[in-house]
Amino acid sequence: MRLLTQGGGASAAPQAGEGPDLQGMLMHHLLDGPEIEFTILGRGFVWHLPQWEPVHIAGMTIDFSPTKHVVFVILAGLLCLAIFLPIAAAMRGKYANRAPSGLANAMEAMILYFRDEVVRRNIGHGADAYTGYILTIFFFILFMNVLGLLPFGAAATGNFMVTGALALVTFVVVEISGMRTLGFKGYMGTIFYAPHGLNPIGKAIMLVILTPVEFLGKLTKPFALMIRLFANMMAGHTLVLSLLGMIFMFATAGAVVAGVVSVASIGMVTAIMLLEIFVAFLQAYIFAMLTSVFIGLIRHAH
Repeated sequence: MRLLTQGGGASAAPQAGEGPDLQGMLMHHLLDGPEIEFTILGRGFVWHLPQWEPVHIAGMTIDFSPTKHVVFVILAGLLCLAIFLPIAAAMRGKYANRAPSGLANAMEAMILYFRDEVVRRNIGHGADAYTGYILTIFFFILFMNVLGLLPFGAAATGNFMVTGALALVTFVVVEISGMRTLGFKGYMGTIFYAPHGLNPIGKAIMLVILTPVEFLGKLTKPFALMIRLFANMMAGHTLVLSLLGMIFMFATAGAVVAGVVSVASIGMVTAIMLLEIFVAFLQAYIFAMLTSVFIGLIRHAH
């Protein structure tokens, strides 16, 4: 790892006589990149992530070099392991014959709530088999959202490639669940659908009309998951950084005006950050709940 004092690049300070580049600052902190900025004892540093040679596979060029968002995705996964592996060991050990306490008690209450009110309520019979996946999705997204609220953190869920990967995994889980529950013939009925009781001509017409609709419906569900999570997290961080940018915009407007704007901006940012904490939990919950709903819908296609 190579640490350099914060200097040039997109985050560099404007030259004398130039106004602050708020758009550049905004994009620099919102978008992914090959470096992570942080501060130690009031001194800014940049961690330049290693860059590897692209790999050529089947005519495609793929770059496996780590980026800022990749680091925070890995960090969120490590947090999940660091928190829940000790809790699982404690539940099998000292809490095997008595009620847990502390963090284990809080996690048990949340897990039981998800199992009873989210997974079982939306999936129905056989729902317990999906509890582990739904809980993993919830906590993984929650940790990524919360890490993005740290002063020098980055919201990996503000990257549609990350939310798209999560939505793709959910899509695969949903469709495989449907195949296993309904069988091949029943699963194909969720794509090639015609209402019962129609004559052959009516069924053919309805198949022509409804088959594209049913097929697109399968694709729009994961797409909606991807866009909803990405848009909410990106919008929240854009609003916070834009309000903070007001301080720099009015820095040359006079001491009184600049002071009033700074106080107002900090107050608004504090309120938005409190709202963002709620949104971080809400978006993780919605993603997990809709995943349960989609699994329940395809398992009970009738």
